[in-house]
Amino acid sequence: MPRCKIVDTTLRDGEQAPGYAFSPGDKAFLASLLDQAGVCQIEAGAPIMGGDEKDGVCAVKDACGAALVSTWNRLTKKDVDASLECRPDIIHICLPVSERHIVRKLRTTKTALLRRFREVAEYAAEKGGRVTAGFEDASRADERFLYEAAETARRHGVERIRLSDTVGLLRPSSAAALVRATLEVGLPVEMHAHNDLGMALANSASAVLAGAEFIDATLLGIGERAGNCGFGDFVAAFSEFAMISPEAARKAEGLARPLLSRRRSDFFCLKGISHDQTADYRRPCR
Repeated sequence: MPRCKIVDTTLRDGEQAPGYAFSPGDKAFLASLLDQAGVCQIEAGAPIMGGDEKDGVCAVKDACGAALVSTWNRLTKKDVDASLECRPDIIHICLPVSERHIVRKLRTTKTALLRRFREVAEYAAEKGGRVTAGFEDASRADERFLYEAAETARRHGVERIRLSDTVGLLRPSSAAALVRATLEVGLPVEMHAHNDLGMALANSASAVLAGAEFIDATLLGIGERAGNCGFGDFVAAFSEFAMISPEAARKAEGLARPLLSRRRSDFFCLKGISHDQTADYRRPCR
């Protein structure tokens, strides 16, 4: 039976859903629940944002006993420096890999992008950080460039590759194919699924069966747009994969629910939306 480790991204990607702005105290509380439940890694935020974000990452680090703490970074040394101040266990670097993101969003070339990635990955490794890479919009990437990016990551100190289905296009068969193709480079693979087509849970399970060693999830499945793979749902359906008991996951989500519900309710009150109207916002678009 395949095995995988859970990387929780409630405090980073989950917080992008409307209404979920966490204080450092909120982050420490949620992180402690996840740590006690047996989550392998907690993505605590992006320290380059400064202020409360940095404080929140440090609070998560202090709250965790067993779970590793990671930070999210763009392709800049400034991001890495800000992260290092928070003492994370892992520096996660985002690398856009689709033509749309490289050309239209960043207005650069594949060659220039990989050169920048090499510089930042090497810089983070030289500073003593464990480095992972997140392939943004991997589901729309050219397969040859995806392999080139993965090989570049392997050669420059990256220890794991996250495949991000950024716009939620994957289906179980294509998720498995993407994982298998990336594994050819020889690095462990992590799957980050979005639920736009209602496939996040199925895609995550398919990724594990294809060889992914890490699965991203969020408490109650919160996240931008339609949300992410739900922590409790994944563990309940595939506890034999996740090596976390359904009872532990259920307990964590039960204790987190009042805080998560209150944060969203506060947001809707500020927007002048009544409680009865919030059902229309269960699958928000940004």
